[in-house]
Amino acid sequence: MPVKNSLSPLAPAVYIIGAGPGDPDLLTVKALKILQQADVIVFADSLVPRQILQSVRADAEIIRTSNKTLEEILPLMIERVRSHRSVVRLHSGDLSLYSAIHEQMQALAEASIPFEIIPGISAFQAAAAKLGVELTVPELVQTIILTRISGRASAVPESEELASLAAHQASLCLYLSARHIEEAQGKLLEFYPADTPVAVCFRIGWSDEKIWLIPLEKMASVTREENLVRTTLYLISPALRAAFADGSMGKARSRLYHPEHAHLFRHS
Repeated sequence: MPVKNSLSPLAPAVYIIGAGPGDPDLLTVKALKILQQADVIVFADSLVPRQILQSVRADAEIIRTSNKTLEEILPLMIERVRSHRSVVRLHSGDLSLYSAIHEQMQALAEASIPFEIIPGISAFQAAAAKLGVELTVPELVQTIILTRISGRASAVPESEELASLAAHQASLCLYLSARHIEEAQGKLLEFYPADTPVAVCFRIGWSDEKIWLIPLEKMASVTREENLVRTTLYLISPALRAAFADGSMGKARSRLYHPEHAHLFRHS
């Protein structure tokens, strides 16, 4: 039972918000407005920094969920809404990627609890911005793949096995894979050259974020040396080579703003 419109004051409902990668300034305007008004904030405190809550109401109820199961979280949200309170369910990153909201939406709908989805910035977007790169470069790479390697918590379908995706040699953004990085590196090396640039991005958007730009063949060793086991994203892309070759930006240019390119709003 999705909410059709966000009202002010907030209607009693669950507002599922993507908090982005960690930087409070990367919240969407809509997410910030809802956070400022909500009665209850249910947030994944192990993945979302406390600074994200700096604008919430002083009297808002804050519920941390790092030590709770879904079976404990859902009744809390349902009870608050039935008590005519507005509830924010605050997740990290963008809700369309690895956010585990499908089962929450299903349960809320079955309980006749209205909800609304407010998307957030994904870590791969924030990482590309930090690096100052575009992941689609004309005549070099025009596809971005967002994926992960199979793990204990979530198996990847056989048709999406990492090596088969690596065969495209696209810009590949690898999530949730630090614990299996040797296996991931081996599969990537089947198709990407060993010197393909990789950005290892730890806690992008947090105050202690770190980024290492290294060749693919060192991806696993750097991960282990730096003890990276969580909140780590890997960008594997020919676009990184174009951006940083010889310490200067590449020369590839899009046709979109080229003076010889005509389109609906600009005629040659």
